[in-house]
Amino acid sequence: MPFAFHYAARSDVGMVRSNNEDSGYAGPHLLAMADGMGGHAGGDVASSTVIASLVDLDGESLSGRDASTALLDRIKRANAEIGQRIHDEPALDGMGTTLIAMLRTGVTITLAHIGDSRAFLVRDGQVSQVTKDHSFVQNLVDEGRITADEAKTHPQRSLVTRVLTGADDDEPDLVVRQGKAGDRYLIASDGLTDYVARETVDEVLVQTADPAECADRLVALALRAGAPDNVTVVVGDLVDMARAAAPPTQPQVVGAAAARRRGTRPIPTTPAAKAAALTAAATRGSDDDTDDAVTLAEEGPRSRRATLLRVAATLVVAAVVLAGGSYAAYAWSQQQYYLGAQNGVVTVFRGVDQTLGWVSLSSPEYSTMIPVDDLPPSYQQSIENGIQVADRADAASRVAELRVQAAACRYSRANDEPCRTVAPTWVEPTPTPSPTASPTPTGSGLPTPTASATLPKNVTTPTLPPPS
Repeated sequence: MPFAFHYAARSDVGMVRSNNEDSGYAGPHLLAMADGMGGHAGGDVASSTVIASLVDLDGESLSGRDASTALLDRIKRANAEIGQRIHDEPALDGMGTTLIAMLRTGVTITLAHIGDSRAFLVRDGQVSQVTKDHSFVQNLVDEGRITADEAKTHPQRSLVTRVLTGADDDEPDLVVRQGKAGDRYLIASDGLTDYVARETVDEVLVQTADPAECADRLVALALRAGAPDNVTVVVGDLVDMARAAAPPTQPQVVGAAAARRRGTRPIPTTPAAKAAALTAAATRGSDDDTDDAVTLAEEGPRSRRATLLRVAATLVVAAVVLAGGSYAAYAWSQQQYYLGAQNGVVTVFRGVDQTLGWVSLSSPEYSTMIPVDDLPPSYQQSIENGIQVADRADAASRVAELRVQAAACRYSRANDEPCRTVAPTWVEPTPTPSPTASPTPTGSGLPTPTASATLPKNVTTPTLPPPS
């Protein structure tokens, strides 16, 4: 029986960020999403590079075993390219990306996963998560140190333990699943899963029949929740083409990979043409505005509601800050906090990490006196991107955790050990005292007598006659 995905992909920069580091792809045989990291250092480069390496698999005739081999080969190739880009451009050092890719061959789904992006399956009205986060808090859950509910609000829930960084040992998990007609798959970045309740996501997945409408609703919900991160979703329904209406065949590319596309030449139709077009786009600089790139399918219409929310929020803040409008709205922005870096030191900022024209919407609240260089690399990256906190008390709590990480890092370096992330309860080990030296024996085996001794009170000292 001929099967294919009926699909939709959507991406939005979110309510705070100024650039999109996510990349997504949806086609008849391939669904993929990558959440880049590294901020302006190149998260968008990493995510678009890995997506570009996969698109030539969409449309190829592969068996299940060949699909696994081909998928892993493309991912390794993309990871090597990320490493080479970092080598060639030191400014990109620190970039990386998560990845979830689903390659369909018949009703067999080959799934590759690395990082904390998530994939879900809807079957017979029931929703289940089919990936496990590669993250610090997931390790704590697996060890029984915290519960799954505690993990949802843990302050270190965004700390990933495995992503594609260009290193040779970056290996994704690979799972082969048997699908069936009617299955729905969702791939989502943490811009959705961190800000929209799982129950709400499940409800939308089950009750919204059309993949495009489903994707639009999910993005709109994330924006309504004030998601400060990029949000990207890819929805794919596995359909039997002999019984269902013909699904789309034009691939959809969203996020950073789509932002690199310019021009109006005809859309490529063969897998080779699609791969060449997206690969060329991914290798361009992020600020390349030339118009000679071959384009892929357009990103697709954004949710009208999501767009209106973002436009309205931007207009309100701009009107307040630039034109002196409603004080209440500006006061709200000044009740927000985040942790960033200033002069190489972790600093708590009041406001939102955004600038409108020449007006900054944030200002330093206080310096923590924690050097950024004292933190583990993953924390340094988080500080560079900005750590959002709920309020001033939450900021103080996060600062306390950073002090623990900095102390642990200094301790490790002092002992010539690599700096590692530790649990928030870590306490610097107390040095073991040196043993007290024993008295040195004399040649006779007896203790050396002291120069003088105090006699008992009831003993008198005899008086000797003077010498003659």
